[in-house]
Amino acid sequence: MNTSDFITLLAEHQGKSLLFEYAPGMLVGTNYHITEVKHTSIDSVDCGAGVDSWKETIIQLWESPIELGKSNYMSAYKALGILKKVGQMKAYEMDAPVKIEYGNAMFHTTQLHISDFDVREGQLIIKLSVPSTDCKAKEACGIPETATTETNSCAPESGCC
Repeated sequence: MNTSDFITLLAEHQGKSLLFEYAPGMLVGTNYHITEVKHTSIDSVDCGAGVDSWKETIIQLWESPIELGKSNYMSAYKALGILKKVGQMKAYEMDAPVKIEYGNAMFHTTQLHISDFDVREGQLIIKLSVPSTDCKAKEACGIPETATTETNSCAPESGCC
């Protein structure tokens, strides 16, 4: 989901509680805060010597230990207000993918993709997924798109990796 779509989604559901599901059936606690919004620029070189660049919006969530047991989730309205204020201070790249940075004692901190959302009973539930790594230079490295872990086409002598 890109930044524009996420902001629009929040605007469409301002009256709902905003929940984040970081793994199936596992929700970020009611005590979460949006502690940082990062406007990142990535410049990369892949294993096939391909150059790429893109931007991302990363929204960091943190669970306040002094607010354990808090009864209500942040509203989509409040989250939208935070994001709008940030956007006034530093403009968003609206086409940039949005990621949610989160971790807790049982789940390592990572930047999660928004894979879906669900609306039910006064709640907007943002479903997150763990990103996977991939080889962007499969063709240059001779790796078929349906490669298995047994394929070892990217050997040191192959000109890639």
